[in-house]
Amino acid sequence: MNIAHLLRRSALLHAHRPALLHGDQVLWTYGTLAARTAALAAHLRTRCGVAPGDRVAIYAANAPEYLEALHAILWAGAVSVPVNYKLHAKELAYVLSDSGARVVLTSETLAPAVREAGAPHDAVLVFGSEAYRAAVAHTPMDVCDRVPHDVASLFYTSGTTGRPKGVMQTHRNLLAMTACYFTDVDDVQPGDAMVYAAPMSHGAGLYNYAQVLRGERHVVPLSGGFEPAELVQLAASVGQLTLFAAPTMVHRLVDHVRATGADVSGFKTIVYGGGPMYADDLRNALAVMGNRFVQIYGQGESPMTITALQRAQLADHNHPRWAERMVSVGVAQSLVEVRVVDATGQPLPTGETGEVVVRGDTVMPGYWNNPTATAQTLRDGWLYTGDMGALDADGFLTLKDRSKDVIISGGSNIYPREVEEVLLMHPLVREVAVVGQRDAEWGEVVVAFLVSGEGGAVDDAVLDALCLEHIARFKRPKEYRWVEGLPKNSYGKVLKTALRGDAG
Repeated sequence: MNIAHLLRRSALLHAHRPALLHGDQVLWTYGTLAARTAALAAHLRTRCGVAPGDRVAIYAANAPEYLEALHAILWAGAVSVPVNYKLHAKELAYVLSDSGARVVLTSETLAPAVREAGAPHDAVLVFGSEAYRAAVAHTPMDVCDRVPHDVASLFYTSGTTGRPKGVMQTHRNLLAMTACYFTDVDDVQPGDAMVYAAPMSHGAGLYNYAQVLRGERHVVPLSGGFEPAELVQLAASVGQLTLFAAPTMVHRLVDHVRATGADVSGFKTIVYGGGPMYADDLRNALAVMGNRFVQIYGQGESPMTITALQRAQLADHNHPRWAERMVSVGVAQSLVEVRVVDATGQPLPTGETGEVVVRGDTVMPGYWNNPTATAQTLRDGWLYTGDMGALDADGFLTLKDRSKDVIISGGSNIYPREVEEVLLMHPLVREVAVVGQRDAEWGEVVVAFLVSGEGGAVDDAVLDALCLEHIARFKRPKEYRWVEGLPKNSYGKVLKTALRGDAG
């Protein structure tokens, strides 16, 4: 089944219900959204030559057109490639090349970057342009048939090698993820509204399907992103607001509400994930905003669906192990199995730390055109997450460390090696190690420890410019620390644990 059938179904049942709001103003009903989607899908097929299974990229910040573009790609039977709009043009070029994207849907402000990345002029469709307006007025087509194991989306996630990997998410994966939302995260009720304050190219966008299935509202903020005052206003004017947010966003929203005394009754649910929520921050959030929080733990390889810590569990202060549960990531979601295993893949006893593995209908079939990485990550039917954790006697999972050294800053993953490789391009940088430092605003920030070659240290501005030439701005180190040497073990491996302690 093509997951685009969810929109088609809701358009038939709820044609006159409001579907998409820009700010607090209704733009389109479900009938209109589906009609525009079917027209854009037909344009992609007939005018752009997109065949079932072809890849179509979206490189855009949150915008009203994002939702219809995503569903139009699926409606046409193609594969969506949602790309982080903060990526550097060189990084975008790699994703477009690796995926073989036939068309790129983008915004006017980002179109130059798309063309710099090498996309042909006739393969770029710009939101709001004359060509785009013609596309959504095209003669519509019906939903293209797909089978459950067909790929619906390629989600590019960086790896420890520094090269992004395309996670193949099938229609079955996304449908199972949507079912888990209702059973493990939150039920969607009449009058609910999902606000896209976090990027629609990532987890926030994946939650659109549950809202579409129930025929409820989608809200794109006028700012296109996360602004606490704007969210408070939308909660008051739109009501029953649900959002997905990184812990750093939750922290900023709670600080705003505490400082202003804002009414939070219009917020229904705040789902947080994408990084650690420290115990003190969570206590403050519950005290200021009440029992509105749900935590999820997932990866692109099992989208939004490994574990969940439900609002009822967070609210159960009388439970004897409430303090321990509060800092866990909850229990396995309904349609997956979760284990903690040793280096040989054998399950570990309760309380022992090992690698977290997961299997179920949400788990990807593999990485796009990358059998080696697939074989390393999928073993005997299990997804090896690279995260270390321990299960308690009741099945609550507590994460201990991230074995792949990923830095999570503002909800975005930053992999040290890709930053290190750029810094090592400078001839006066002999060695470098990049780690994360805890930060009140961003969760973590990037700190680079460098050893100079002959000629001494390099000015920070020079290194900044080098990074900005090759990688996205948000991956650039916040601080450069020049040291005599990097701490290493007897095998010559850099001891990043020691560097994290030095970073503070």
